[in-house]
Amino acid sequence: MAARFTGAGLATPRTALLLALLTAALSVASAVFSTLNHSWESGDNAVALLIPGFGLIGLIVARRQPQNPIGWCMLGASVFLALDGAVSSYSVLDYRHQHGHLPLGPVAVLLQPSWSPAIVLFALSLLLFPDGDLPPGWWRIPIGAFVVAAVVWLVGSYGIAIDAITSHRIHIDATGNLLLEDHPAGAWAWDASVQNVFFLLLAAICLAWLVSQIPAYRRSSGVRRAQLKWVLSGAAIALAGGVLTVAQTSGVLGFVGFVGLLALPLSLGVGILRYRLYDIDRLISRTLSYALLTGLLVGVFAGLVLLTTRVLPFSSPIGVAASTLAALALINPLRGRIQHAVDRRFNRARYDAEATVAAFGARLRDAVDPETVLGELAAAAGGSLQPAHVSVWVKS
Repeated sequence: MAARFTGAGLATPRTALLLALLTAALSVASAVFSTLNHSWESGDNAVALLIPGFGLIGLIVARRQPQNPIGWCMLGASVFLALDGAVSSYSVLDYRHQHGHLPLGPVAVLLQPSWSPAIVLFALSLLLFPDGDLPPGWWRIPIGAFVVAAVVWLVGSYGIAIDAITSHRIHIDATGNLLLEDHPAGAWAWDASVQNVFFLLLAAICLAWLVSQIPAYRRSSGVRRAQLKWVLSGAAIALAGGVLTVAQTSGVLGFVGFVGLLALPLSLGVGILRYRLYDIDRLISRTLSYALLTGLLVGVFAGLVLLTTRVLPFSSPIGVAASTLAALALINPLRGRIQHAVDRRFNRARYDAEATVAAFGARLRDAVDPETVLGELAAAAGGSLQPAHVSVWVKS
């Protein structure tokens, strides 16, 4: 697959840049059309984040590794998703507000099912991680079935659009979708069954892929282990963000859900490019420690406010001020203890290295023999950095 991408002559940094610019132009057009027809919805916020997220990461991967199809899948998915947003908004503006008098209305209807190939490319960018090669063994059978179902589904989706245009049965709902796509009938009734089969295969194959990465992670080591740790962490965060987004949570949780969706393309990009690959342990430990610290401080602050204002005879301003000062005084002691506990459990390598350096410092205070100091220094360097060879050179 990588050889076909390179030999085609189209997988170049210039092509990647053109696709990214096309995505940006389509996104701007979608925003303009949505503003004109007042059809912007809360669910569009997630799409507005996914398009630049996958597009930017896809652009970087495609420019750095043009032979890797994952970058092109991510970039192509962002193009199709932006195209769907633009033509859907234009269809609403044309057929629901201008009664079909705008130019290129049928073209917009024909291109409206562009969200379908976007979903297929999203799935492939995950299944081909990290090198762009198909998984070996029995994995080729379900992936082949998924691709066949996707092709049949795409043929049905675009066939319905063509039939609606030629038979002059264009009916658009409030979001820009063709009503015949949502409720296929007649000669296209089979498309509904194919669509159900496709989404079942999509859910099953993505879930099976994620489950299969757990034993693969336990067997792996080095770079491969760090790559899997990134993508599994990103998938978990994106899944939680997707749940919040589907639940249509508003306020801070809704914003967190939208931002959480970007964890998947970011983790894929880091895993493929290996940029700051080994920082995942530090990132996880810092995230956990600050989340626990925030939760504890909020609990302590709320408890002290209730104690000083409801139990003890203090006025509300005095109780709140005292609680704030107490919470601020607890930040540094709690942060150190929580970070130590989290590193000991989730970032063992860093914990062991820090423990080795601390023990070396303690022994160094009592050592007076230069040979002992040099031996302790070599042992500390070997234990914390784990190099292949350690030697100490002393200038005479």
